[in-house]
Order: sequence, then structure tokens, then C-alpha cells
Amino acid sequence: MDTINAEVWFALAYGGFLLIVAHVLDLLARRTATKTTAAKSGGFTYHEDHDAWKCSEDQWLWPISFDPDNRVTRYQASATVCNPCPIKDSCTTSDTGRQVARNIDPWPSSEAERFHRGIACAVVVLGLVWPLATMLQNRTALELVILGASSVVIALGSWPLWSHLRRSPAGFPAHLRHQGLDESVATREAARVAEVARGYGTIRKTGPRRASGSNYANTVEQNPAEQNPAKSKGNTVSSSFSARWAELETEADPGRPAPASAWTRQDNR
Repeated sequence: MDTINAEVWFALAYGGFLLIVAHVLDLLARRTATKTTAAKSGGFTYHEDHDAWKCSEDQWLWPISFDPDNRVTRYQASATVCNPCPIKDSCTTSDTGRQVARNIDPWPSSEAERFHRGIACAVVVLGLVWPLATMLQNRTALELVILGASSVVIALGSWPLWSHLRRSPAGFPAHLRHQGLDESVATREAARVAEVARGYGTIRKTGPRRASGSNYANTVEQNPAEQNPAKSKGNTVSSSFSARWAELETEADPGRPAPASAWTRQDNR
């Protein structure tokens, strides 16, 4: 029986080791991308059956546009929901509603993700070079069979890493308007200017609005903070349920202390 040279075993071990390294690198890059996406979404939950996001306050963000250049779908919440939200300051600074973007292609979808997948594929190629180069030397038939079989195993083991090269892009969502990043920024700026023009540019957290006439004098006596409108944190959105509920309670019981600025329906249960 022909003896197998130690270089053959070393080539097999080298190729197998680099195959494992490639998959580990790909797994770490995938986890990093998942954590980055979760951080950008603010911990919101995506519901595939509705094609919408749900925030921590149980409010929905619905799709508004699709970016064909970056292949992402943008979702936005209603401004009348976001502006009076008690945790808006820690969520978004926009007066037109919180936005979230989602890649429609599976991982790797972005340029950075494809770059990391390319590194993993390059490591696999290096793992194939040594066994194939060893076959070109003066080897016995048994050594050639072993080297050829190991090369096939390494190639099959790396096949999932090449999926982004053979995967066809998904189709554009037909029900959404196509809007690039620059157009989206311009649209949001125009919407913000329109909100400010309508008087919603300084929307604060939920709370009672300033009274008028004789009611205002009574309110000042009960709440001296009303003397300084600049410090008032009252809500200017009349459609807010929590703000309207606070007003009704104040009208029903004038002696009732005014609710705090962060008052919500949960506190009333």
C-alpha cells in the first residue's frame, strides 16, 4: 500500500481549517448586522403579516415608500400619534412621525454586509488553493484521490457562502411609490415645514391645555406654572385622547390638581 505524504494531510487540515474560519467570520458578521438593524429600529417589532412595525407604545408604522437604489422600504408613524407620545424625546426628533427602514433582500443585503461575505469567500478560496496546488506535484493515485475528494468537500461546504452571487434580487413593491434617499429627506423637510406652518412645530408631551377667560384665572391660582407659558408643557393637539381626557377631568373637578406632563392612560387605570 502506498504511503501518504505528510504534505497531503497538511493540505487537508489547512483547507478544512480555513473553511471553518470562513463560516465563523460569516456568522459573526451576520450577528453584527442583526444587532445594528435592531439598534436602528429602536427595538420595534416587525410584523410580516401586516408589513408594518409596532413600537413600544403599541403604535403602528406603515410603509410609505420604496428606495430602489438602496432597496429598502421606509415605514412611518402618524405625526398625531408620535408628537404627543410621552417618550418621544427618547425616540425621535422629527415632528412628522418616526421612520424606520427595512431591507427587502435577505442577508447580505447592504454593501457592508456583502463586503464581509466577500471576505469569507476569499478565505474559502485560500483554503482550496493549497490542496489543488498539492495535486499538481508528483503524487500517487491514492494521494490524488484524497486531495480531489477533499477539494470537493471544501467547495460544497462553502456553497452557502456564495448564495449572494447566484440569488436574483427581489421585485420592487408595486403598491409603494419609488422614492430615493434624497427625495425622502426633501419630502420629510417639506412635511416638517407644513406642520410648523399649521402650528404643530412645538408639540410637547401630553397634558392640559391653557384655559381662557375666567377659567384661566382660576387655573393660575391652582397652578402657578400657567403664569409662564414658556415653561408650559401642555399638548397642542386636540385630537390626543390623553390630553382631552385630562381636560375633561379638570372641567369636571376644578379643584383637582393638574396632571403631570408625562401623564398617560396607563396612570388612569
